Amino acid sequence: MKKIFLILAFFIFMVAPLLAQQAHFITSGTIEYEKRVNMYAVIKSSLNPKSVYDKADFESYQNKFPQFKKLKSTLSFGGNKTLFTPAVAEDNSSQFWYDVFASQPNITYSDLKSRSTAISKEIYNEDLLLTDTMRKIRWKITDETREIAGYTCRRADGIMMDSIYIVAFYTNKIPVFGGPESFNGLPGMILQVSLPHDNITWMATKVTEADVPGNTIIPPKKGKPMNRKQLYDAVKIFMKNWGKDGKVEMKLFLL
Repeated sequence: MKKIFLILAFFIFMVAPLLAQQAHFITSGTIEYEKRVNMYAVIKSSLNPKSVYDKADFESYQNKFPQFKKLKSTLSFGGNKTLFTPAVAEDNSSQFWYDVFASQPNITYSDLKSRSTAISKEIYNEDLLLTDTMRKIRWKITDETREIAGYTCRRADGIMMDSIYIVAFYTNKIPVFGGPESFNGLPGMILQVSLPHDNITWMATKVTEADVPGNTIIPPKKGKPMNRKQLYDAVKIFMKNWGKDGKVEMKLFLL
């Protein structure tokens, strides 16, 4: 019996440090994301198939620009707070109205402890500041996994704003319940999130562990203050005569 106890103690002594190394968790740092938008699919879904002008517009876009538009952003996190900041787009040459679908107009601050958020938005050159509780998303976690930016991530399917379908992958090795833009609510950091029906994906390309003081992650101040309901009402009025395209843009503005 004593011999078995000694063997067990030796095993624990040897294996425990290895398990501790594998169980390293990151609670502060930065994540670089790339947003990819399938512009050809976005444009085709908004076209009138019977319109010669729409077809000509689409062909002109295809001749001038690549299928996927890519945009960079950074998420800083620490002290149960996150700040999502888009980078300035490198390719601003396109003047097509479709580009609103591939914009990143939001600077998003989230306090994960108080469940509050502040989002600075630019909608057609008007600056707005949304302050409200964090968005609620109904998640269902699955058994599917994939590697993203060096982390094993688990898939979750979600529904937000009653009808928008989301596919996300999160890692519990970063026990911060946030993600890009206003996506949140999973038991770990979201490293990839897609809106399959809208042809948009945010994917982490690099995770850097670093000390990020909580007092450096502060909410944006720019914009006309309003809550989520006021924003919804304002955007709905602004786009009420835009038809099908207006409904799609409205959804994107409310993210």
